[in-house]
Amino acid sequence: MIQDMKSDICLIKKRHKTREIRIKDLTIGGSNIIRIQSMCNIKTAYFKKVLNQIKKLENAGCEIVRVSVKDDDDINGLKKIIKSAELPVVADIHFDYKLALKSVEAGVSKLRINPGNITDKWKIKEIVSAAKNNDVPIRIGVNLGSLEKSLLQKLEAGKISVENAMLESALSETAYLEELDFKNIVVSLKTSDVLSTVKSYMLFSKKRNYPLHIGITETGTLRCGLIKSSIGLSQILSYGLGDTIRVSLSADPVEEVYAAYKILGALNLRKDTPDLIACPTCGRTEINLIKIAGEVEKILFNVRKPIKVAVMGCAVNGPGEARDADIGITGGKGVGLLFKKGKIVKKVKESEILGVLKKELDAMIK
Repeated sequence: MIQDMKSDICLIKKRHKTREIRIKDLTIGGSNIIRIQSMCNIKTAYFKKVLNQIKKLENAGCEIVRVSVKDDDDINGLKKIIKSAELPVVADIHFDYKLALKSVEAGVSKLRINPGNITDKWKIKEIVSAAKNNDVPIRIGVNLGSLEKSLLQKLEAGKISVENAMLESALSETAYLEELDFKNIVVSLKTSDVLSTVKSYMLFSKKRNYPLHIGITETGTLRCGLIKSSIGLSQILSYGLGDTIRVSLSADPVEEVYAAYKILGALNLRKDTPDLIACPTCGRTEINLIKIAGEVEKILFNVRKPIKVAVMGCAVNGPGEARDADIGITGGKGVGLLFKKGKIVKKVKESEILGVLKKELDAMIK
């Protein structure tokens, strides 16, 4: 919980208490750390390419990975992926319940099913039976784009709001799984609209205590998607909700992982991510600060340590304003100053400043 010590105003509410769910060797829910996940964007049948992508995601700090399972070719690829991947693998299932059964048989760590397109109760019952026998959790992935027909009809007729339709879908599905004595459940309620998604999660959290997979879906490209995701996820997280997070972007999945760390780090909900402070630049800037800041960001991209780095443009926003940074640089005309915790430790030529900072950062990271 983050608090303003002077006014005692709570900025982030206490974590919503949820059930603990085991996914391979990870536990989500309860007071456990919020886990970061992403999804491969390569057909699962091409298992070698998928495994290469999973390795890149793992190196970026991804902790849970999801793959789509569309047909039997994907099942064959899934078997090979599970044997080689270190990360817990989640099978994403739509329409065909038999693929869920085959995924469990293949050894998947978790299932994602959509209540909007696997609607026959006897099919769900078979999925639950297989999951229960193999201790595989199920994520009920409610998505506005594929709600049950009855709910879509209510929406179109204006008889129900988006968030209440999402809630009704999630509650109906969890209730049926509970009837089957199955509570190894994770829930998500995603739309592409920020406010509807936030409201949906808030409403559900008041009704059930299952761990929440949070995200804003179909947010768009890297630039637009980051903005929408950051706004929506920060609100959800600030209400104390969320046990695992995916930032959905039309971009390289590695960018999703990076964004998730940045969002959680900015809210002080993860301590294993670096913080880059950089000037917005102005007419006083006399070094190529934008280029230098971009290079520093690349250096820190896969770093999983709580290092605070400052890239400042002039004496006004230099060591004084960034005095709490572990390390930083500030520039003048043709020169640069290296400082640590606000104290200047070295003066170098502008051409040398990035190399000096890289060397110091490498030492700190190691």
